[in-house]
Order: sequence, then structure tokens, then C-alpha cells
Amino acid sequence: MLDFSIVIPVYNGANSIEHLIDAIELNLNNYNFEIILINDGSRDNSAAICKKIAFEKSNVKFINLRKNFGEFNAVICGLNYVEGAFGVIIDDDFQNPPSEIIKLLNKAKSEDFDVVYSYYETKKHHWFRNLGSRMVNYLTTFLLKKPFDLYLSSFKIIKKEVIDEIKKSNSPHPYIDGLIFQITDNVGKEMVDHNERFDGKSNYSFLRLVSLTLTIIFGYSLLPLRLTFLAGFMSIIFALIYMLLYAFEVIPEWGSPIVIFMCGVILCGIALVGEYIGNAFLLMSGKPQYVIKSIHSKDLK
Repeated sequence: MLDFSIVIPVYNGANSIEHLIDAIELNLNNYNFEIILINDGSRDNSAAICKKIAFEKSNVKFINLRKNFGEFNAVICGLNYVEGAFGVIIDDDFQNPPSEIIKLLNKAKSEDFDVVYSYYETKKHHWFRNLGSRMVNYLTTFLLKKPFDLYLSSFKIIKKEVIDEIKKSNSPHPYIDGLIFQITDNVGKEMVDHNERFDGKSNYSFLRLVSLTLTIIFGYSLLPLRLTFLAGFMSIIFALIYMLLYAFEVIPEWGSPIVIFMCGVILCGIALVGEYIGNAFLLMSGKPQYVIKSIHSKDLK
């Protein structure tokens, strides 16, 4: 079996992906590994470059998706083709030096972790991405019950047995870290170096942050429904207390405020239930996680 497989989701990475592959081969030449490139509907010529790399190098496989499905969908596509004892997920922007993969591998082996996340002494991300990361950290600590001091970095290493469980998910909106914490809590962390972005600008946006937040809330937790039930229950108690106090003329009539409050609770409850029903509908309707356009490797040339 291969020592590990390196999964790289590619989106508009035409100027960096060849340099990343060269650095991987230079720093990891003592290991037996494969590289899996997944082009997630790039708008530049990333597909052509990845195809060329796959035809030139025997340990590179290139999967070209038909459209942009999102980073997590592209990653789970790549995980389905992992043949190594571990799967390493690394971005195409070259902010994570490939040499740091060795640190994650050694940590996973020496302490028998199922997953090892990277973390940074100094993050070189844009301030908006750092803000978004902090928000997601609070949210996932609360909903996924992860350790607060564990940073859910996209750069991580995962045991093949855990990957095999992640692959069973057929959610059209997969969240890799959410799936990990549904499978295992045997998770470690390792500090690694972090570089400035090699080229271009980050694809992290406000809409992506909102989408990720909604996916985490409604895809991996029933807490919103339970909080809505609690709000409704407290509203009923409040209304009963009000009616009792009003009956004994302790307080004046507050009819309109109570009606508005109750309507607000009902509307929020309907919206929350609708979100869960919508996710269930997408799952039942067979919305795909990804659609592969073509697969390329030197053997398939």
C-alpha cells in the first residue's frame, strides 16, 4: 500500500499547481505516494495544466468535474480515489509547504491518531478569512463538540479507515470536518509553517462563509430545532403567566406585543423546519455531490 495519497482540490490554480507538484516531489521523494488533482470547474486553464501533469507523471491522477460543486464536494470526490494508508488534503494555493506533510504523517503514526489537523503560529490568510475561521471555530465547538483549541484547518491527514467511512456520505452538501467528528474523536494537531499565497487572491468570500455556516448548522446538528422548541415552550409559559396576571388585573392588556412575539416564534420555527426538510428533499431527490467529466492518468493516456 502507498504511504499516503495527496488530495488537491484545484480552482483557478493554473499559476501555482505545477510549482506545488514540483515541491511535493522534491520534498517527499523518500515516500511512496500518489497525487489526486480535482479540478472544480476552474475558469482558467487549470484543467489543461492538470491533464498535462497527469500524462507526464505516473503517480498523478487528474479528475475533471463538469462544473463548480464547491471545495468540500471536490475533496470528497478525491477521497473516493485514495489508495494510500493515509489521505492528505492540501490546498492548491501553496500556503502550506509540502514538506510539512511529513510532520502530520509522523504525528499520526507516533500517536496513532485517526486525523491530525495542522495549525499555525502565524496565519498568513486575509483578515476576512481569519475572522471567518474564528466564527466557524466557535460554531463547530458548540455544534460538533470539538475541542475549542483545535483549529479545523483544510490542511490535514486522515487514516484510510476514516476516509472509507467519510465516503459513505451521500449528502449533496458534505462538510468534511463535520463528517470526521461524526466518525471519530481520536483527533490530534500539529503546528506547521504557513506561507503567503503563491498567486492570485483567496476564493473565500462572505457568501461562502454564509453557505458554510448554514451547512454546519442544518447539516450536522439538531440543535436549532431544539432551541426553536425551547423558544416556543417559553413563549407558551410567558403567555400563560401574562393571562394569569391580566386576569387578576396585575398588569394591563398587552395583546398586540404578545401576538407579534408569538408570530415571530412561529415564523422562525417554520423557517427552521423548512431548512431541514429542504436538505432532506435534496438528499432524497438524488442531487449529486459531484459529477465527473473525465479522469486522466499516464496509464489512461
